Amino acid sequence: MIGVLVIAHAPLATALIHCTRHIFGEMPRQLAALDVIPDEDPEAAREAAQHLIDRISDGSGVLVLTDLYGATPARIAARLAQPRKIGVLCGVNLPTLVKALGRRKGTDLGDLMPLLIGAGRGALLELGRAAADTAVPLAPEADGGDATR
Repeated sequence: MIGVLVIAHAPLATALIHCTRHIFGEMPRQLAALDVIPDEDPEAAREAAQHLIDRISDGSGVLVLTDLYGATPARIAARLAQPRKIGVLCGVNLPTLVKALGRRKGTDLGDLMPLLIGAGRGALLELGRAAADTAVPLAPEADGGDATR
């Protein structure tokens, strides 16, 4: 099963994986977080990330999700990338992480990454518009219409 490591500005990485505990009812296996603190030595952070990768990897590959392209966590993650072994995606959000955890078993890392890019893009919605487009009436109006008009 593909391991998942989240590297982000503190405390985002830990917060995201704690959210998965809430969603799945337990902490998913082969999942780890590295919170990068301000002024942290990037080499020390890279070594810590490599240690976490070694801990969560079973040989199926590791997906590293990071927050902001060009920032220190992403630069650390980029140094970890290895074709077919360690894939790195920037722009982590909770829907992408949940999709990764749900689809990683029995999936090749190379097949999982494009799926997650699509999931991340599709997770950003304007709720007012989406709610109006797919509204379900909450209560019927007195004239027999629906409450969404």
